[in-house]
Amino acid sequence: MKIGMIGLGKMGANMATRLRRQGFEVVGYDRDAAALQRLARETGVGAAASVTDLVSQLGAPRIVWLMLPSGAPTSGQVDELAQLLSPGDVVVDGGNSYYRDSQRHGTLLQEKGIGFMDAGTSGGIWGLENGYCLMVGASDAVATQLEPVLKALAPEPDRGWAHVGPVGSGHFVKMIHNGIEYGMMQALAEGFSLMENKREFPLDLAQISELWRHGSVVRSWLLDLTAQSLQNDSHLESVAPVVADSGEGRWTAVEAVEQGLAAPILTLALFMRVQSRDSRGFASRLLALMRQGFGGHAIQARHD
Repeated sequence: MKIGMIGLGKMGANMATRLRRQGFEVVGYDRDAAALQRLARETGVGAAASVTDLVSQLGAPRIVWLMLPSGAPTSGQVDELAQLLSPGDVVVDGGNSYYRDSQRHGTLLQEKGIGFMDAGTSGGIWGLENGYCLMVGASDAVATQLEPVLKALAPEPDRGWAHVGPVGSGHFVKMIHNGIEYGMMQALAEGFSLMENKREFPLDLAQISELWRHGSVVRSWLLDLTAQSLQNDSHLESVAPVVADSGEGRWTAVEAVEQGLAAPILTLALFMRVQSRDSRGFASRLLALMRQGFGGHAIQARHD
């Protein structure tokens, strides 16, 4: 089985490598020619000079897997592939695309007889060795056709992947997954912050995080990563308090509004990330002035 992989950043390169280790032939393309050549030398991935070249190297039915940023990069690539592929071929979007975009991509390709699968992918940089959790949306026929690939990428052939529904459902489930992830991360961060700030007790946060990893009800992979980080720097003095968001947390919050369902933890976790990037702190400064205005409370002057 030969697969074309477009987008060979950290995730794409690792997925291509894992497929090669499982015996698949892989042809790759990336705008970074040097990175592509390096991957080709190290793993045996075939190097394509262009998307057209990649398609020409695949045998029918052709399978092209995309690992690109969401939005215009992915949509543009789907549009190009719609002109290059033939009925019976399949496009897989394994990036973090918005599920409504995936529905639109599926409709566009279906009109040309080309299959489409949206594959919500979790596992990060650890997926190469541990396998990826794959939440896929597709027709039954496309899901069956791609089953060998999903089994090779997953942690085990019989677990860690699932055909969750029609086109769009894979990225929808991954969107909710990431929203939950935001909430879990925020809860851990707030809890450890409370302990770090409790000067009455000389708490060893690295010790406590390791303790909780064994037998506690909050044990998780996120706690494992927390423990690892605290072992290196228990007070995190070298880390700037700025947290980015990939977009899926925002889509989850919008989905909650559209459905009219309360998701306060997921939504607030997103807003806490946004707040971490407010270097001006204007809102907080205005709040301080309001308190001074109605209650005569003192304000602290900035010294920077």
